[in-house]
Amino acid sequence: MSKLPTVAIIGRPNTGKSTLFNRLVGRRKAIVTDVPGTTRDHIAHRIETEEVDYLLIDTGGMGGGTEDFDLEDDVEQQSILALEHADVILMTINSREDLTSADFSIVDTLRKKRKGHVPVILIATKCDNPENVDQLLPQYYELGIADAVVAISAPHNFGIDQLQIEVISALQGLHFSKDPDQGSISDLPKIAMIGKPNAGKSSLINAFMSEGQREKSGLLVSDIPGTTRDATDTVIKYHDNEYLFIDTAGVKRRKQTEGEIETFSYFRSVAALEFCDVCVLILDGQEPVTKQDKRIAGMAIEAGKALIIVVNKSDLLDKEQKELAKQYITYELAFCKFAPVLFTSAEKRDGLLKIFDLIESASHNRKRRISTSDLVRWFRDAVADQPMAALSSAKLITQAEEIPPTFILFVKSPKRVQPSQLRYLENSLRRTFAFEGSPVRWILK
Repeated sequence: MSKLPTVAIIGRPNTGKSTLFNRLVGRRKAIVTDVPGTTRDHIAHRIETEEVDYLLIDTGGMGGGTEDFDLEDDVEQQSILALEHADVILMTINSREDLTSADFSIVDTLRKKRKGHVPVILIATKCDNPENVDQLLPQYYELGIADAVVAISAPHNFGIDQLQIEVISALQGLHFSKDPDQGSISDLPKIAMIGKPNAGKSSLINAFMSEGQREKSGLLVSDIPGTTRDATDTVIKYHDNEYLFIDTAGVKRRKQTEGEIETFSYFRSVAALEFCDVCVLILDGQEPVTKQDKRIAGMAIEAGKALIIVVNKSDLLDKEQKELAKQYITYELAFCKFAPVLFTSAEKRDGLLKIFDLIESASHNRKRRISTSDLVRWFRDAVADQPMAALSSAKLITQAEEIPPTFILFVKSPKRVQPSQLRYLENSLRRTFAFEGSPVRWILK
């Protein structure tokens, strides 16, 4: 499979990088606010065109000027990593402002850090008045770094088509082309890493990566809760299969979100949950299960997603403690007993590879269909000699949907069916047909 070229968007904070990224992607994926330094981790999305496909990366701001003093240096280092490995670089400059020292600092970094053959397309953002473009171009060319200069207004879609032409031309000039045998990233199994802030989601994805992949695009990890704000995509290859892991910002209660950025992070996490096939709920092995953990698991089940529970930092637990922890988690999360529990350690890389078998199993079970004849036979055996008057007279059971498995039960009086009776049926169904990792839904008619 040919290499998927990388196009990185860089620039100082608040120059419209994320707005441009969203415009090229075609949906609001990166968080956009007026707060400098909003983007921290790389945000990536595969762009597919008729001529060539490429991976577009939105990076955090370079050159300082943010209010994020705790992580500003780490964010800039990640941006430098992105430009060092990019095949084409898009540098954004705010056309409404004069060139700043930060802009010149980034130009200097480009001269020192980028590969010599890598084209740089200078993008003058926020050009709402096309008549001003010609006056701005000379000073940008004088920087001596750009192979092309394109003026755009991402919110108004001005200049975006021209930018796409320049990007494709630059990639073709580097001999990249469309690979007809390369599958779309939308076909990959999508796994959302969900959980409270600082549970170890980014650390686990970093541990899944190969050494080369981790050096190139490792996720930002720190002890500061809420380090990840956006939903970040990473393709992991295991046994010739590829998986798209989505690292999400920790989901807090809505009333706990502080300000516009955290509110957007919350919605990005929810959107990632809706987008994925499998949810991996990360629990901290050193902390008790909280109401928030239960809420997040409930969100996954409500969305009809396969669910796997991963207990991180398990290297700090002995065998007896692990067994007690599993019993405790099963009790606290009794409403999702169908979800397998896996103990791992991102730091020690213990138990990590077992997750791929669980992902394959949960994905398969979430799409299973049972024939009506098999369901009818199972149902007759399940209710035989059981005190279930409301169910024993049922005329028919059939599967309506595969994702998630949804069963319609035709009974004489749906209102008389008790929740405990449906739980009994579900437990029996799972023992017979094995739906581990997948939620099951019931419809009474």
